[in-house]
Amino acid sequence: MIAPARRISYRILLQIAATDAHSDDLLRSPDVDALSMQDRALTTTLVLGTLRWQLALDAQIRALLARPETKLSAEAAIALRMGAYQLLFLDRVPAHAVIHDAVELVKHSKERGAAGMVNAVLRKIQSSQHRTQSAFQAHPAWMTERWVQRYGAEAAEAICQWDQEPAGSALRVEPGVELGGIETEPGAFLAPVRRVVRGDVGRSAAVREGRVRVQDEASQLVAEIVAAGAGTGATRLRVLDLCAAPGGKTAILAERLPNAEITAIDLSRNRLESMRRMMPEPLRARIRFEVADASKVQLQPEWDRILCDVPCSGTGTMARNPEIRLRVTEADLPRQHARQAAILRNGLRGLRPGGRLVYSTCSLEPEENEAVVAEVLGSGTEFGVTPVARILDRLAQAGIVTADGRNRLLSATERDFLRTLPGVHPCDGFFAAVIQREQEAGSRD
Repeated sequence: MIAPARRISYRILLQIAATDAHSDDLLRSPDVDALSMQDRALTTTLVLGTLRWQLALDAQIRALLARPETKLSAEAAIALRMGAYQLLFLDRVPAHAVIHDAVELVKHSKERGAAGMVNAVLRKIQSSQHRTQSAFQAHPAWMTERWVQRYGAEAAEAICQWDQEPAGSALRVEPGVELGGIETEPGAFLAPVRRVVRGDVGRSAAVREGRVRVQDEASQLVAEIVAAGAGTGATRLRVLDLCAAPGGKTAILAERLPNAEITAIDLSRNRLESMRRMMPEPLRARIRFEVADASKVQLQPEWDRILCDVPCSGTGTMARNPEIRLRVTEADLPRQHARQAAILRNGLRGLRPGGRLVYSTCSLEPEENEAVVAEVLGSGTEFGVTPVARILDRLAQAGIVTADGRNRLLSATERDFLRTLPGVHPCDGFFAAVIQREQEAGSRD
């Protein structure tokens, strides 16, 4: 009998290999929820660990094949990867159970003839006692080469090491909310953030009821930058969130700007509806939801604050989305750049004189970040970049960014931009640029 965690992990990995499905969504499926707590934890470990180390595991597996150039079927490859990951990285898992289940998984698939090969390769790995150590080998060479060139060898190594560890959980916690059974510590930057030390976040009543939200700290910081300086008493402030789903940043804008008119736009109706359902009722009532293409929606220069958190490669989030490294190619970046520039241009059209737009991504690649800002702003004088350090100082004065957090963020300020690097900073990798439209004479402040 195949262990339930291995059976479901194998099925999830097959689906990820064959479709554009995301591990995060599949690990919250009814099949996974029906497992015992121990099996849920093992399923998460197997799926994410195998994806994190897939490139390095494949290299090791190929070297042990009788014919290394042989193209393996998805069924055989995934059984080998998952088995190799357990043998090399999970010391408490019995090797005989790992090999038995890997062979049985293949026997029950259309590739049953590969069972002998899977058995032989995994037994070689078991006897070799060789563990893949290099986090660089677990990333595409084009990525690591770019990071070394752009950020230096030490930072590139820190990024790769961070990507290979389970992503931590940061919580958005307002004063007076009891977490119940979750042990936390202060966030790295923001006063409302608590980082989970131990405890099952999914079992917390505060999380299930929406009184506490799980959201990476750098993501929260971007939303705080958008809201900074507006004041809770601002009336008729008009705020636009382009590409709003899944809605974490929108929720922060609604919290910080209770009297503002907030419109959330997203291209996906399903994602927008999911965002609406997950949003706590008091916040949902303050937000207008609209399905639209952020690069084409007709905007008038009437918005005081605009957030352009654009779709991107996501290379700053690979600790929690490890399949990104298997899907994104260097050739994708120019296409992403063109789409991002179109959204930013359109967003700027909607900015009133004196208004502020924040352009952000969760990418580490300059083509998606400062190159987009440089291309769109060009040599024009109507829009200008506001140094993000000035906004961070304002957030520190308001007590939103802590004193220690402001010091940590000194290394996240590059030129006029915000740039967090995973491993260098204890969060996802985010980029943000603050763009201001020139104030017209006689316009309101």
